[in-house]
Amino acid sequence: MKKFCTLLLAGVCAFQFADAQQSKLTRPALPPKAADSVKVGTTVNSRTIVPESTVITNHQVTIKGQRVPYKATTGTLPVWDDAGKPIAGLFYTYYERSDVKDRASRPLVISFNGGPGSASVWMHIAYTGPVVLNIDDEGYPVQPYGYKENQTSILDMADIVYIDPVNTGYSRIVGDTPGSKFFGVNADIKYLAEWLNTFVTRNNRWASPKYLIGESYGTTRVSGLAMELQGSQWMYLNGVILVSPTDLGIQRGPAMEAALMLPYYAATAWYHHKLTPELQNKKLQDMLPEVENYTMNVLVPALAKGNQLPDAERKSIAAQMSRFAGISEKSILQQNLSVPVNFFWKELLRDEGFTVGRLDSRYKGLDKASAGERPDYNAELTSWLHSFTPAINMYLRNELNYKTDLKYNMFGPVRPWDDSNNRTGENLRAAMAQNPYLHVMVQSGYYDGACDYFNAKYNLWQMDPSGKLKDRMSWKGYESGHMMYLRKVDLSAGNNDIREFITNSLPKPGVPAKF
Repeated sequence: MKKFCTLLLAGVCAFQFADAQQSKLTRPALPPKAADSVKVGTTVNSRTIVPESTVITNHQVTIKGQRVPYKATTGTLPVWDDAGKPIAGLFYTYYERSDVKDRASRPLVISFNGGPGSASVWMHIAYTGPVVLNIDDEGYPVQPYGYKENQTSILDMADIVYIDPVNTGYSRIVGDTPGSKFFGVNADIKYLAEWLNTFVTRNNRWASPKYLIGESYGTTRVSGLAMELQGSQWMYLNGVILVSPTDLGIQRGPAMEAALMLPYYAATAWYHHKLTPELQNKKLQDMLPEVENYTMNVLVPALAKGNQLPDAERKSIAAQMSRFAGISEKSILQQNLSVPVNFFWKELLRDEGFTVGRLDSRYKGLDKASAGERPDYNAELTSWLHSFTPAINMYLRNELNYKTDLKYNMFGPVRPWDDSNNRTGENLRAAMAQNPYLHVMVQSGYYDGACDYFNAKYNLWQMDPSGKLKDRMSWKGYESGHMMYLRKVDLSAGNNDIREFITNSLPKPGVPAKF
């Protein structure tokens, strides 16, 4: 399973803030040079970061038939060093329901995407926020580009802040601060926890129930943040939502890593009608348990035997894998039963002249040549950039009145990234053990080949080998890919699952946090 499963990065610097009838611009105290460069109603042509800025607009959205008024705050807030000097400015978008009187009991959802260099754009304008992309019901781009009301948004029951880490979105490093302060598993977690302390304090949200949601590498981030916030900022959470999670630093080993991909192969083969009638005629969720049981009880121990596996057993396993994965027994034997995922994406539809997508295997790609071991490009990602990039640029400028000459980087430079000492899965377990209020929910798409659904289940099993935490853990599956919410049916289902998770993880008034 790839450690960095999602998308990538972005960045930003200076801003133009134009007056609008519905919006109010506030300008907090800034470092002298930054403050001198910001003027209301003018364009800042400088490409240096303004580490602190705010634009406020007011809106309404209909969610589940109810009109919900809300305030949107877009801007930047500094990352501070130990001496109180800004070393970066993080861009964020913060939505608050504006007709709520009791903010103390109002949940706050803190949202991150992945990469590790990806902006927060994906879940922001396609999942939980008040607007969604103008796409078809399966998630494919349509023109004209744009966005519309998200009538399934969770904003009716929770406030949400979307955060762009350093060098993503409009976020940038200040001055000559080295990238190593930000670009690594543990550096990332440390500075974001400090930043969240500032954000929560500035916005008076210490009393609120708090939730982290992360997608792809964002799941590595929020798993580590759960413990870092608890241990270093004394900020305790009610829930962590992992959307299309990475391996969270949980070791597999070559045999286990290869075996765990088989259920994903079967799901993809089922979608593309490559299975035998016996399997193809079943519903997906009825077919997969057989594959999962075979994977854990037969394939894992067989691969562990390596060259000690008898030839007859090897051939029998290849035949069964072929039945489940929809590719030939010969090709599986040539791969020594350990089918690389890149090869599978190329092989499954090779005879039809197509490849299948990495992050969502429903998408087809066209390669220059049918021969080869891997696809030329990620068919799904190019499709998503097609629809997301115009929409986020239009939305921030036209709807939220955040105007700048800077490029909104969908992906930004964060390399080299230090992936050493990744213990985020263990950190999340420890946070749950120490905080009886803390619950975890995983959301996975069956057709995600980068952060596949069965590895997500495996994470939960290995995080909690004793079984003492499993009553606070849950897993949800959807018939789509990495961004399951791009499919209209799963957009509604996914947000409803988040609502239910939040409701179930809120303790009744006065119920103590104890075992």
